[in-house]
Amino acid sequence: MKSSYKYLFFCFLFFFFQEGTAQSPDVTIDGKGSRKVEPASRLTLSPQIIDTVKPSAVASYPLLAYLYPTQIRLTPIKAAEIETTEKLRQLYPFYTKIGMGSGVMPLGQFIYNSTRSKGYQYGLKVDHISSFAKIKNRNGDVYAPANYDRTGATLYGKIVDNTYTINGELNYLNHGFNYYGIPSDTIDKSLISQRFQRIGANIGYVSDFGDSAVMNYDVDLGYHYLQTALPFKDSLNEWRVAEHNARLNVKGWYNYKSEEFYANLGIRLNNYRFGVMDSIVSLPLDSGRARSNTIVDFKPGVLTQLMDNRFKLDIGLSMAIDIGEETEFFIYPKAEIKYSLFNDIFIPFAGIRGGLMQNSFSSLSQTNQFLAPSVRLLNENNPYDIYGGIKGTLSKRMGFNANVSFKKVTNKAFFVTDTMSSLRNKFGVIYDTLNHTRIEASIFYQLDEKLKIDGMARFNSYEALNQAYAWNLPVFEFQLRAAYNLFDKFMFNLDGHIETGRKALVYEMLDGATEIDGQYYIGLGGIVDFNLGISYRYNKRVTAFLQLNNMLSQRYNAWYNYPVQPIQVMGGVSLRF
Repeated sequence: MKSSYKYLFFCFLFFFFQEGTAQSPDVTIDGKGSRKVEPASRLTLSPQIIDTVKPSAVASYPLLAYLYPTQIRLTPIKAAEIETTEKLRQLYPFYTKIGMGSGVMPLGQFIYNSTRSKGYQYGLKVDHISSFAKIKNRNGDVYAPANYDRTGATLYGKIVDNTYTINGELNYLNHGFNYYGIPSDTIDKSLISQRFQRIGANIGYVSDFGDSAVMNYDVDLGYHYLQTALPFKDSLNEWRVAEHNARLNVKGWYNYKSEEFYANLGIRLNNYRFGVMDSIVSLPLDSGRARSNTIVDFKPGVLTQLMDNRFKLDIGLSMAIDIGEETEFFIYPKAEIKYSLFNDIFIPFAGIRGGLMQNSFSSLSQTNQFLAPSVRLLNENNPYDIYGGIKGTLSKRMGFNANVSFKKVTNKAFFVTDTMSSLRNKFGVIYDTLNHTRIEASIFYQLDEKLKIDGMARFNSYEALNQAYAWNLPVFEFQLRAAYNLFDKFMFNLDGHIETGRKALVYEMLDGATEIDGQYYIGLGGIVDFNLGISYRYNKRVTAFLQLNNMLSQRYNAWYNYPVQPIQVMGGVSLRF
């Protein structure tokens, strides 16, 4: 079949080429005619390729309606646990604490508080502690009876309003003790006994009218009366101290934009009498001692806070008028600058200050209770105190503070043995000018409410004008405090301090004494005193406690010839109801 097609094709080509190559003779035709050209018409269709292959139609099928049953499966979820606590802890109006320590040392405390109230608070606190233990020095020598008792009571109250707060307090203290600084236990107690009785009152008013464009006030008024020996004794041959002390301080401040303008006006009065008294207001005899002193203070200043309170500048001055045997006027600088870096991570600060401190028999005896009743009182003048340092936080749980200060003090009080007392078991006061340099660093750590630790180290350098040393003041000081809460059942509290470099002035060459510039002194040795408290909370109302005081049993000297008790163990229970 294929060969026949090829044969016909070649025949066709043969005849075609024969006709094309043959030449015909020339022919000429004459004629007339009409030749019309048909008008052209434009094709409106675009040219396209007509494909001879027809595509096959694609079959389409409708969607089938098919219902698939929906299945729902419920997976159980564990129920949420919500810890519920009381929004406000229940308050108990009464609290009492009873304990007993080694060496026959009873302890008692009673507190009554008003329960929760928006407008007022009031309460009463009474506490007592006493001791009948014997005291020995490091050589085992028994000292004079060191019995003491201390009973105090405080009645207090507060009224809180939207625009003001008023608080008041009445307090009473009865403190009996012995001047036991004699290495002999056969001495008559009546020759070394002493008793302080102190009664006082305080009242305060603080306004709260707003933070800006309003003047606010703070008024503080206080008074106390102190006397030695029992108040109900009426003996004309008894020598005793009677001291009245009153103070009034009024502060006003006004906030305007980023500044706070403030001023303090204060008055301090002290009336000291020592001698034979037939009433608390009578004057002593010629052989006694008396001093009346009044100090008027005025302290204006302005506090500026800028840069979102990161920069603070407090600048002002302090003026004081000392009215006594002679009237003196003092003026002191006052300036402080702080700047917060990196969101309170580091806060450098620096400043200068000064002031006049009023010495009284009450304030001096709180530092050294073995002070002789007859004492010469001078006010302590601090012309300047230049300080600076940096504080901040190392982490969200740890912070620090490091600072240094340079201070000058005139009429600085030093406690020395009173040579006027026949038993040499009391202390007098001498005054000198002192330059004091202090370098201090502290750090604290807190892990929620479970663990709290803070420690402090301090170095002191003293330069006295007339005295060889700053008597009884330490060179190195270390303090440590720690608290740990175990399962909210056991609470542990540790506190302790270490002091070294203390020296005491003596007036003769004793064993162990050293002479320098015509003065004799004895080293008091170091103080190492650590106390541990353990509490077991049986429930919210009942707690048992155990207290170990001076747990290392160090018989150090608190003052010259005044060793302290060794280890003391005290236990008891506290109740809330």
